[in-house]
Amino acid sequence: MADIVREVERKYAATDETQLPDLTGVDRVAAVVARGVEHLDAVYYDTADQRLAGAGITLRRRTGGRDAGWHLKLPVAPEETAGTEPGRTRDEVRAPLSDTPPQELTALVRARALGRELAPVVRLRTRRTVRVLQDAAGAPLAEVAVDAVRAQRAAPAGAGAAPAKRSGGPARARWCEIEVELTGAGEGGAALLDAVGRALAAAGIRPAGAASKLARALAETGTGPAGGSGDARGGGKAGRAAAGTAGDVVLRYVREQVRVIVELDPAVRRELPDSVHRMRVATRRLRSAFRSYAKVLDRTVTDPLGVELRWLAGELGVARDREVLAARLRAGLAELPRPLRLGPVAARLRGWSRRSHRGARREVLATLDGARYLALLEALDALVDDPPLLTAAARPAPETLARAVRKDYRRLAGRVTAALAAPAGPERDQALHNARKAAKRTRYAAEAAVPALGRPAETFVRRTKRVQQVLGDHQDSVVARAALRELAVQAHRAGEAGFTFGLLYGREEARAADRERELPDVWRQVSVSGLRARSGA
Repeated sequence: MADIVREVERKYAATDETQLPDLTGVDRVAAVVARGVEHLDAVYYDTADQRLAGAGITLRRRTGGRDAGWHLKLPVAPEETAGTEPGRTRDEVRAPLSDTPPQELTALVRARALGRELAPVVRLRTRRTVRVLQDAAGAPLAEVAVDAVRAQRAAPAGAGAAPAKRSGGPARARWCEIEVELTGAGEGGAALLDAVGRALAAAGIRPAGAASKLARALAETGTGPAGGSGDARGGGKAGRAAAGTAGDVVLRYVREQVRVIVELDPAVRRELPDSVHRMRVATRRLRSAFRSYAKVLDRTVTDPLGVELRWLAGELGVARDREVLAARLRAGLAELPRPLRLGPVAARLRGWSRRSHRGARREVLATLDGARYLALLEALDALVDDPPLLTAAARPAPETLARAVRKDYRRLAGRVTAALAAPAGPERDQALHNARKAAKRTRYAAEAAVPALGRPAETFVRRTKRVQQVLGDHQDSVVARAALRELAVQAHRAGEAGFTFGLLYGREEARAADRERELPDVWRQVSVSGLRARSGA
């Protein structure tokens, strides 16, 4: 079983002659305790084109020190730290020593490696001198490590110990650096690192130029990618679309959604909060972009991808829909006065939720580990590397994108009109659901066009999102009522009272009716502002 440690550190340049200043009295530091010297030997693994390094990910096998084993370091997105984490923040996933990369770690980089072999790229041997910064109670606050590093390009498979020399630099490098890493829990980490940084600066010690030891080792040993950028999703041939053209704007949006899908893969596998939802939204945005901007990107390429994206969104939806539904039912139950909660309603709901979650979780992991998903990622990688641009991609972005958004808007207007005219009941429920899907597509098309259309598009996105929310709440009520009926039947068969489930059902009916009454006014704001205000864009 892998362990996970949140790593927050700052790096500084040093030389053999660098002397650390006394950090006693800096911020909350009451004592500086020497912990001795460690000898670390780490071999870093990557694909031949260094896809992991290109994404800021490191995978290493390290011996020596207190945490010998396999370490996978994954960048932490800014939204995950909520602005509370200072310095470079990564999650380090650890596994015990073995001869080959462990499956629990390679699964987390599957979306990056895309089936390519993970092999040694560089070896780092480090002599680490550690000092622990402690507070007045003797609790550790941070570790300051002075590292003397020797880097060596990894030998090709089957070669001897001596690395083969490539053009572009020496096969070996050495340097010194200082790491300051938080070890204590709680608030104040940013202030501590800032204070330590000021003390080091006063001693003439400056921040390191490289983001990590691996980045510096790859640069100084000439261990460049063997044919590839290291992360094709961000560049490749996509630059063919001239700036300011429809192709340029659409491709930026497409690349961003592909980036989100790939980055969220390990988060979904680790069950990080909201990761399934965000990944599913990215698949929908990407599919919508393919459909809305069919004049920009060749449909013979994007239509098959759209089918696969729809499949992936559906697989992710099993988990996400159950998660949202369970939260909605729990909230509804919590709102009821205790005298109206008859029987073991909460226990039955918890059991239903746990069973649903376990089943959905297994299905999601099976999807991410499957061949179909890997093939989709490979196809998306190829698309952003060599985008199938059509003639319209070279046209000015405002005119081309506004036309596409207006087309989606007309489609949405037709569905809303049809839904409002439909008789109450299942027919209207389905019509409103169809309108909701059209609202999403229209909103996503407008989102992609914001760089070209500016504030009018932002206003349109905001108002269309409100329509989508009203329709979404209505659809959630439809799904919740079906679940409540199922739970009531189960309770009845077990000899339990079904009163509370019936009460919740009635409340959901009323909530849906409220959304139906609200829709005309919300929709009117979109149709009044509409896209006519931007018809000259």
